[in-house]
Formats: sequence, C-alpha cells, structure tokens
Amino acid sequence: MIALAVALAVLVGMSLGLLGGGGSILTVPLLAYVAGMEAKQAIATSLLVVGVTSAVSTLSHARAGHVQWRSGLMFGAAGMAGAYLGGLLSYVVPGSVLLIAFTVVMVATGIAMLRRRAACEPSARTMPIAKTVRTGLAVGLVTGTVGAGGGFLVVPALALLGGLPMPVAVGTSLLVITMNSAAGLAGHVSTVPIDWTVAGAVTAAAVLGSLLGARLTTRIDPGVLRRAFGWFVLLMAAVILGEELHPAVGITTAGLVVLAALSRAGCARLGWCPLRWLFGPPATAT
Repeated sequence: MIALAVALAVLVGMSLGLLGGGGSILTVPLLAYVAGMEAKQAIATSLLVVGVTSAVSTLSHARAGHVQWRSGLMFGAAGMAGAYLGGLLSYVVPGSVLLIAFTVVMVATGIAMLRRRAACEPSARTMPIAKTVRTGLAVGLVTGTVGAGGGFLVVPALALLGGLPMPVAVGTSLLVITMNSAAGLAGHVSTVPIDWTVAGAVTAAAVLGSLLGARLTTRIDPGVLRRAFGWFVLLMAAVILGEELHPAVGITTAGLVVLAALSRAGCARLGWCPLRWLFGPPATAT
C-alpha cells in the first residue's frame, strides 16, 4: 500500500504543477486511506509533502515568468499567520465541520471559474492590500486546520479578483501554498508524529509529478486550464461530501457535476445551453 501511495503521489504533484491547487485535497485521503495514516498525522504529513512540492514547482513556474512575487508574498505572509493559528486550533474545531464548509466554498469557486468573465483577461495589477490580507488570513486558516494548501481558493482569488492570467495565477498560487504549508506544519509538528521515511518517498514522487505538470501549463490554453480547474474543484467537492456526509451524497453530487459538464459540452458544440444562467454563454476564447 505504501508503494501504491508513492505511485499515486505523482498525480498529486501533477495537480499542483498544472493547476496550482488540489495537492492537499488529494494528499490527505491518499495518506489516510492508502498509506493507512491516522487522520491528524495524514494532515500534518500532507503539509510537508505539498509544501516541498509547491516550492520546487514554484521555481519551475518562476523560470517561465509565471510568478507575480509581490501579490504572492503579500498573500502568503497573511496566510502564514492564519495557517499557524489553524494548526494550533485543529484540535478544537471538528475537522468534518470545516471540511463541509470548505466544500460550500469550493462549489462557489468552481462555478466562478467556469463562468466566462472579462476579468480573466491578462492584467499586471495586484490586489488591494486590505483584501489581500483578509483573503490570505482566511485561506491560511483553512490550510493549517484541515491540511488544505489553499490552491482551490488562491487560484480563483488571483485570477478573478486579482486579474491575473491563469498561468500566472497558478505559479503565484504555488508560492502562497509553499508559505502556508510551512506555517501550518509548524503548528502541527510539535504534537503530531511524522513518518519521515514515508513522507520522503511520497514527497519525491510528488515533486516529479509537479515538474511534469509545470511543463504542461505552458502548452495548454489559459481558458481551457481555467475551466478544467473549475470542473476539478467541483468533483473534489463531491468526494469530500461523500466522505463527510454519506457515500450516496457524494455519488449524487458527482453525477450532477458530470451531467453539468455534458450539458456544458453540448452548449459549446450544439448551441443548446440549459445551464446558460449558471455558467454563462460558451466561450470560444478567454
């Protein structure tokens, strides 16, 4: 099972390198259900795996000019405070409650990324400082408490609110995730034991995947990347609902997501758009 976990960690790295998020949402179940770790140990270990993987992937994106350092450092600095606090508070607030609330945010985020918005046009502007601090603190709190690196929230914030093109939002998100994961791990490491052998093997596999994902980012149309991220977020929300509420809830939600995706595909190809009110008109370019 450890060997399987290491193999699947490559997909975790690809998610981070390609989409700028998804690492922790995949790593926590991987460590808990495949590697057999206790839940809190899986959360702490995921922060280590995702933090190191994101740091390596950030360097790859930076070489391609896809990291806006000012926005990322401001967002990350605010997030580190929230992540450290979240790590300390993780034993007080039930994780299931936070995960369900996080799922609601994920659904809203996924729909926002699927909608056609003028704000997706490339822009060099940075987010206002006050908004950056508020959002960074909130994302960091989730990061430290439930082991989620925050990419599901950081990428949309940078792309939709900050006006960054998707490749830059992805690269900058990885910088933020690195900072948040480090702070969250600091809040956990004093009370949660980490199996360094397993963590090292999983991290190495994830790093390999992240390097591959970073290379693919430059070859994919930003609009396609943004929509892929949106569908991915919605599917991950279905997985969490299935784990935290009931498998039937997760399966039903996943089925609705698939039906929505098919409807969206029909809208683009056939012009029949029953969900136009939700996702907006089909886009031929972004």
